[in-house]
Amino acid sequence: MEGTLAMILAGGVGERLYPLTKVKAKPAVPFGGIYRIIDFTLSNCLHSGIRRIFVLTQHKSLPLDRHIWLGWNSLFRTELGEFLTTVPPQQRLVREWYRGTADAVFQNIDLLSHERPKFVLILAGDHVYRMDYRAMLNFHMSKNSEVTIACTTVPIENAKRFGVMEVDKNDRIVGFEEKPANPKPLPDDPHQSLISMGIYLFKTDVLVKAVIQDAKQTESDHDFGKNVIPSLVQQGARVFAFNIRKELPTLFHYWQDIGTIDSYFNAHMDLVSPNPSFPLHDDNWAIRTYLPPFPPAIIKGDAVTKCCLISPGCVIEEGAVVENSILSPGVRIAKGANLRNCILLHRVQIGAYSKLENVIVDENVAIPEGEQIGIDLERDRRRFMVTEHGIVVVPVGVAF
Repeated sequence: MEGTLAMILAGGVGERLYPLTKVKAKPAVPFGGIYRIIDFTLSNCLHSGIRRIFVLTQHKSLPLDRHIWLGWNSLFRTELGEFLTTVPPQQRLVREWYRGTADAVFQNIDLLSHERPKFVLILAGDHVYRMDYRAMLNFHMSKNSEVTIACTTVPIENAKRFGVMEVDKNDRIVGFEEKPANPKPLPDDPHQSLISMGIYLFKTDVLVKAVIQDAKQTESDHDFGKNVIPSLVQQGARVFAFNIRKELPTLFHYWQDIGTIDSYFNAHMDLVSPNPSFPLHDDNWAIRTYLPPFPPAIIKGDAVTKCCLISPGCVIEEGAVVENSILSPGVRIAKGANLRNCILLHRVQIGAYSKLENVIVDENVAIPEGEQIGIDLERDRRRFMVTEHGIVVVPVGVAF
């Protein structure tokens, strides 16, 4: 892995996760109580031995920059050539912000020229998953691949949101279509499709040529999935699919693009299920983060908690009932409050005798005493965002 450099794409607007991205980049959005979304990708890099990492930032990047500086930079030995560096748009080649994922790499070609890696791993900073990138590199070299795409299988009705691949018997990609209206099924399973995880391993020279060629195309969206990968497949490049369900142990089969409020909510509810698909309590692949020095959580008197993740610094007062919920650091729940299926982000305050159900509350929001949210969705729609599946999001800056 010493010859591999990672570039993490962390500059998207995060429109589908709004309003949680109202004041912060999507990779900086909390997940699983104590973590931020980018922690999962960065932890994968550490476990895989990748010690040269550029994080390409853009929109609302200060919370993300601060989190990386506080929790991650001390792990890298600069005297050994290691680094974790955030890179905002430099506008050296294009007098614009990043126009797409491929353009973000194109605008930072000088970084590759300076570092001269043999391989470049392109990663998304907004997915939740475990992955040993060493196995992907071994696969890449064994196939003499120019580009390797990590992939997984999903039900065909869910494949419309992803890049869908067709492969031959040797795992070489012979067809690639981004977000197709009618996804192609697997040859041996008409109910499943093979989709891209947005993880690409390139030979450096192939990557450089591809993004330069794409930058010259005035009609391009300058996106890896929409433009660069389909073009390489059409040109006959050696592009292979690394299927995690076939190539990696079961531990690594979980992968979620939590790009929508509903998928973000569902991924959290899985964490507090009896048998979570992605257990956080796994010493074999620990997730690192930055956590301020909060005191231990306390549950007072006759307060009841059931199937919850409770982070440090939380205080649950007497008479409160909290079920099937995730409490981030510093959350305070007053007496008599009743919560079910809720995600409370950092330092949320829940007023006495309030009732919340199927609600996400953003950081530093205070819910008034006696408030009811998630009970009357018609009323909630006049005040908050409510998804098509009935999940209510209470954003930063809301006035009650």
